[in-house]
Amino acid sequence: MQNRTAPRGGLTPVVAALAAEVERELPELVEATTRQILEQIPVYREQRFLTRTELRKSVRVNIEFVLHTLQGGEAPDLSQARAGGRARALQGAPLPEVLRAYRIGFTEVWHRFVALTARGDQQDLAGLVAVTSAIWALIDDYAEALTLAYRDTSAEVVVAHQNRRSALVEALFAGGAATEGKLWDIARVLELSLDGTFVVVAAETPRLGHEPLPQIEQRLRAARQASAWRLTPDLQVGIVSMRDPLAAKVIVDLTGAEPVGRVGMSPVFSGLGNTARALHFARVALSSLAPGASGLVQFTESPLAGLVASAPEASVQLAHHVLRPILDLPGDDRNVLLLTLRAWFDCQGSTKLTSERMFCHPNTIRHRLRRVTEELGRSLTDPADIAELGAALRALHLFPETAHLPTPRPTPGG
Repeated sequence: MQNRTAPRGGLTPVVAALAAEVERELPELVEATTRQILEQIPVYREQRFLTRTELRKSVRVNIEFVLHTLQGGEAPDLSQARAGGRARALQGAPLPEVLRAYRIGFTEVWHRFVALTARGDQQDLAGLVAVTSAIWALIDDYAEALTLAYRDTSAEVVVAHQNRRSALVEALFAGGAATEGKLWDIARVLELSLDGTFVVVAAETPRLGHEPLPQIEQRLRAARQASAWRLTPDLQVGIVSMRDPLAAKVIVDLTGAEPVGRVGMSPVFSGLGNTARALHFARVALSSLAPGASGLVQFTESPLAGLVASAPEASVQLAHHVLRPILDLPGDDRNVLLLTLRAWFDCQGSTKLTSERMFCHPNTIRHRLRRVTEELGRSLTDPADIAELGAALRALHLFPETAHLPTPRPTPGG
């Protein structure tokens, strides 16, 4: 940093002499400065960051620094400015107000110099110019050092807060914060209600390090919905506070506005302690969408899909066990029968609607369904068979890559 207060010709002795005279008025100068700060700056008057005693002490320390620096003529020791900037940043005091308070103090000191140089019949204009140059140069150096320290400390505070916030969010989703004390701390830091109602959202990341729902926390905040999010290699997950009955619609609208992949949402639940379980439901809802699909599904919208997705290995075994005779058919036969059976389920068992959907005559659909029952040895009127067929089709839809795998065989003794 450039030293703008170093001795300049014969001016420094003049400045030093004037500074020594002003120092005799130090008690009065401190009181006048403190009074002006309290009158002009509400945050100090309301004692948000400093008591009046602490403010008065700070004013005295800084005025003494100014006067001693002007008397010494050496490069200023700005450690006090840096310490003040760091302290106010840690307290959360607004930087413009902090700088304004310091300028009030510097200006009050300058006014004392003006009064000294204006005494008598012959005013000391050279002395006034010298001291003005020195004091305003010192203000620049002081403000620069204070501002840099304040901003560096603020950045440290933000990073520390983000790290703590991330750790608490991770603990919440991992279920490692079961005690009420920990949950209370998490609720306070994340600005969530301990006993409120929430949903958990899980969105599939398009690629490593990229958010599928960019700026979702800010967008929800604009809609007056508190939330907390974290990004993992494969998911962006968040817990969202439900403050009114329409909150769920807000979530659906925001997350589904421009879907970039699969998004799952848990049922609405109560209490932060149930977040980990809700995350499982959100993952299950996401998994109920076929890989490569795009959209949002809430767990309560498809209980069967949720059940199948929550147990992939068992579901694949079920699909192979139930549908194996058709899966073993040649490609065209297999595809036609599976598509017909799936369409029949989608059309609630209506042959007429299925034929319209597949652009076939109803008799063609009946023939294909008859063949399905013959191949599988199951009935399309037996509720138990229908339930197993529906679950098997859902599993095959969720895990299509398993359609051509060998049938899983039980282990010896299994």
